[in-house]
Amino acid sequence: MQFSSVLKHSIRLSLLLAAAFCVAAQDQPAPPKAEGIPPRAAPTDYQTHAQAGKLSLAAEFTGHSIMMADATLTSEDYVVIETAVYGEPGARMKLSHEDFALRINGKKQPVTSQPYGIVVKTLKNPQLEPTASETKSKTSVNTGGGGGGDNTPAPPYRVPDELRHSWGQQLQKLALPEGDRALPQGGLIFFPYRGKTDKIQSLELTYTGPTGPITVELQ
Repeated sequence: MQFSSVLKHSIRLSLLLAAAFCVAAQDQPAPPKAEGIPPRAAPTDYQTHAQAGKLSLAAEFTGHSIMMADATLTSEDYVVIETAVYGEPGARMKLSHEDFALRINGKKQPVTSQPYGIVVKTLKNPQLEPTASETKSKTSVNTGGGGGGDNTPAPPYRVPDELRHSWGQQLQKLALPEGDRALPQGGLIFFPYRGKTDKIQSLELTYTGPTGPITVELQ
């Protein structure tokens, strides 16, 4: 009898803990999802577009720049493409940045799209970066005789953590939404490229998702 009572108490306690865990899990806020950029009225409103069957892919190259709500940021390590996927009314599609690749200057091996979280670490605001003259004035010491001085370079500008976090939140909202989505959907995708954009002679964006492949030539 005593063993049965203890067993019932243990089962009751386990059920209560399980219920509490479920409630706590429900109270946890869901991770924010990418909202993307509202697609334009038609694929023809973008720099370029292509169609394969019932799917249309539109794209516009923005170089190393990303236009945020309050500033235009840059990344020396990545280039950005605003893209949009269109289908028939009521169509849905599973989207992923991994389905996009970019061929630069006709290279045999295209580069694959990277998640926005990696790009955040490379973002800069040119308006916040000190100019060369400002850096020199901060590191030089006037000796009064016009000579000498400390030519030690100033440490690189470090973006405050709070600002970097804000950029990450904004970029997440601009990135192309992923998962099962109703079409059309639009947003930013990112590709590694450190060179100057004026050295780019040709760009080919390829989508190889469930209904692909489809390729658009950007320039």
